[in-house]
Amino acid sequence: METKPLLSLRNIRKEFPGCLANDAVDLDVLPGEIHALLGENGAGKSTLVKMIYGVLKPDGGEMRWNGEAVQIASPSAARTLGVGMVFQHFSLFEALTVAENIALGIPSELAGPGLEDRIIEVSKSYGLPLDPYRGVHSLSVGERQRIEIVRCLLQHPKLLIMDEPTSVLTPQEADKLFETLGRLSSEGVAILYISHRLEEIRKLCHKATILRLGRVVSDCDPARETARSLAEMMMGSDLTSPEKDADKKVGEARFKVSNLTTSPADPFAVSLKNVSFELYNGEIFGVAGLAGNGQSELMDVLSGEELAASADVIVMEGQPAGRMGPEERRDLGLGFVPEERLGHGAVPDMTLWENGFLTAGRGQGLMNNGFIKTAKAKAFATAIVERFNVKTSGIEHFATSLSGGNLQKFIVGREIDQNPKVLIVLQPTWGVDAGSAAFIHQALMDLAAQGTAVLVISQDLDELFAVSDRIAVMSEGRLSESRPAGQTTVEQIGLLMGGLHQADQQEGHAA
Repeated sequence: METKPLLSLRNIRKEFPGCLANDAVDLDVLPGEIHALLGENGAGKSTLVKMIYGVLKPDGGEMRWNGEAVQIASPSAARTLGVGMVFQHFSLFEALTVAENIALGIPSELAGPGLEDRIIEVSKSYGLPLDPYRGVHSLSVGERQRIEIVRCLLQHPKLLIMDEPTSVLTPQEADKLFETLGRLSSEGVAILYISHRLEEIRKLCHKATILRLGRVVSDCDPARETARSLAEMMMGSDLTSPEKDADKKVGEARFKVSNLTTSPADPFAVSLKNVSFELYNGEIFGVAGLAGNGQSELMDVLSGEELAASADVIVMEGQPAGRMGPEERRDLGLGFVPEERLGHGAVPDMTLWENGFLTAGRGQGLMNNGFIKTAKAKAFATAIVERFNVKTSGIEHFATSLSGGNLQKFIVGREIDQNPKVLIVLQPTWGVDAGSAAFIHQALMDLAAQGTAVLVISQDLDELFAVSDRIAVMSEGRLSESRPAGQTTVEQIGLLMGGLHQADQQEGHAA
């Protein structure tokens, strides 16, 4: 007997000024099916699921729920219907606790007494531990993602929409999430799953629908495809993978960190403990680690957003820089890409060219006696959009109008196009499609080949092994001894990520 779809879409259309986001989209999602929605950044995936969740209203077409025509007017109406969604960009209030944020996003009858206990129970059972009493401002990006997932699961949805849920989860957390999704699927919950991690799509999903430029171009069984074939269906062209230079020559140390130790005022922040490393001309140094082990705190001190205890703790181009702010460090040739795109890497309600100006104004000569050289600033932003294939209706549009992956490409491109002497990047390809990730990786490798010292901090071990010359691990605020990428394994790095930094340091000092 053929199973009837839980959700059916027919000829769904959505248009924004200058952009046809969805064009005659048909989609069926069956009860108990884990259904992948694939496409490049800007292909229309997030727009489509936002209409299913009631955030946006379709311009045309029909939605059916259990065979009956429906119009989902709001997220509240979607939740009442049985639709839950985990967004790629978090909708959290930093001044509130975990429990208070969850209470704001669930029906009042679920937000009463005992909520904290239910949060602890659900988060533990799904392998996504959360302290309901902690302030959100103190949490890493990975921990904030857990709030979104747990808030959704507390409502027992019939259809669960997940937009890049594992982009900030560790491999172990992702595996636990997959177990949970498998159990939900066996209980009849339908799951609509967006991810750029194609191997997890092949492992997890029963069916995949592929969008390109807002239209459905293919349906397939992902288990019968390869990651490359899925990527090429998304792109409509061949995938070019970056290649390392086997004969790379590394130059002198350009950026030195010596015994960096911090005592943050925030009681929930991670203290850095005697962190030391050197970055050399022409190399990419990779730092791995689970979320919440000090990577964000390290980025803050290296970028100058937080000052070191003394100037000589950080030395760049031979100059003590530990007490310099971000602008002074940029004047020395430092570029950096933070983890959080909206609000930190870019101002949401500023245009792309204005966001380009924010970090390049001084270094790229985009100012004259305190006035912005508008034409030159716009030309700089246009060059980034063209070189990094950022899909946008124009540089006059706000940063918040871009998909997450396209905004990431713009922010990374903004820093690379300034030709920094040292570039520090935190999570460079978070939420970016396979083709764009390969492009960013190649751009980082090309930058290093030109003599830039590059530090890549990432939870994605595949990414680190693809681009890095050396790899070290952050664990509990400590940095392990670095190892040549070609002389270590994912398993060894995974053990260090689990907290074996002391043994590794002892081994390194003995050697």
